[in-house]
Amino acid sequence: MTRINISDLKPKEEINSTFCVKYLALMDAKDGKKYLNMILTDATGDLESRVWNGAEDIFETIQKNDFVRVEGKLNLFQGRRQFVIGKIEKVPAEEVDRNDFVVKAKEDPDKMYAELLAIVNGLSDVYIKKLLLNILEDQEISRRLKIWQAGKTIHHAYQSGLLEHILSCANLARTLSPIYQCNENYVVAGAILHDICKIYELTDGMNVEYTEEGKLVGHLVKGVEVVDRFSYRIENFPYNLKLHLKHILLSHHGEYAFGSPKVPQTSEAMLVHLIDLMDSKMHSFEAAKRSDNNTGHWTSYIKHLDRIVFKEELPFYPDFIGTDNGAHGTFKTEKKVSKGSSPRVNKELKQSLGSALKDFKVQKD
Repeated sequence: MTRINISDLKPKEEINSTFCVKYLALMDAKDGKKYLNMILTDATGDLESRVWNGAEDIFETIQKNDFVRVEGKLNLFQGRRQFVIGKIEKVPAEEVDRNDFVVKAKEDPDKMYAELLAIVNGLSDVYIKKLLLNILEDQEISRRLKIWQAGKTIHHAYQSGLLEHILSCANLARTLSPIYQCNENYVVAGAILHDICKIYELTDGMNVEYTEEGKLVGHLVKGVEVVDRFSYRIENFPYNLKLHLKHILLSHHGEYAFGSPKVPQTSEAMLVHLIDLMDSKMHSFEAAKRSDNNTGHWTSYIKHLDRIVFKEELPFYPDFIGTDNGAHGTFKTEKKVSKGSSPRVNKELKQSLGSALKDFKVQKD
């Protein structure tokens, strides 16, 4: 049987395929009967699903993260896709290709890792450069960094997502540091180190959970430990430099209310916080637009963003709308915005980042 990707499913279609169980819960219907609320998943997306018959028996045999073969019909309910399952059975893990169910970063991790090292090698502070190279070239850290997720569910929650997030933040650090007269060495270091200890906070593989170290210590404090451990190997490493690096890591969540032991007290620390916040929020917007199954221009309500999101490209007019010299006039065709950004747009974006980010609130993953 050929497996069907969730992204290829169409309403009113009869489905017979294998998926992974992302979520399941036994619920009470209006008539008092039990039904099974499920989310099935694969590498291309999620599928809201229901089991109306025999729900309690199935709930006893199927668990989260199991692979299942299902038969049923895909319907539209209140503008959203909903799969009604008629038959479901567990499939042994060894009978499926896990690559069909693992979401991966778009870029090759080795390529992203090489780009990150190139950024570090371009820094001018010899101690910060040496520290970062020692950390990134550690065999176990580099191995984990290339495959780890950045979070369980909220942002960059897929294979190599952590490296993708760190590289994006490092590129933003290089771009924004001169605009805000910040020391680029510290901002790049903060961008690279702020989340790197999620390799210890989270497990790897398909079923990502918080580790004991993640629950008891967390990636902020663990990051400080890593700075201490690797800086001790560098002769005459300046104490004040290390102190400011630690402050950046401990304050990158921005506010006490969001788990930050300290609030940013240097321009460099504030910029690292805003870069992390911007990259995570903008990625969340893109992920919401990409994965939403609603019909129309708007996503469904997204809890961690506390809003619905407009999914379509915004209208764009490179020329004034007008008429030609004809008797009746002919309006020009509206053009959509291109994927690339003009230098003018990029310049305006950089100049307005401070005010654009001031209303953002950090969401701890």
